[in-house]
Amino acid sequence: MPKMLERMQRIASHEAPPPPIAELIGFTMTSVEAGNAVYEFEPDGRHANPMGTLHGGVLCDVADAAMGTAYFTLLEEGESFTTLELKINFLKPVWKAKLTAKA
Repeated sequence: MPKMLERMQRIASHEAPPPPIAELIGFTMTSVEAGNAVYEFEPDGRHANPMGTLHGGVLCDVADAAMGTAYFTLLEEGESFTTLELKINFLKPVWKAKLTAKA
């Protein structure tokens, strides 16, 4: 098992602290396995845009966390990556909901 997967499993099981961005925005990794990750996020007023709906950048960040974690679990110790491009299509506004990002 790659060490990066073990590291992510410790975070998902609350044996290790989440990454700072997860704490800042408020999303939580709920499960992780090789090549797969699931995050949950329940936005509140601090995540709103001027119209009162969830800011699109926050949605991008949660999606990027899920995709990045899924990829990260396949890396060996010492390997790294970064997101070079991200595209998202918004289907409807979010006011209040529990969201799940699966990658």
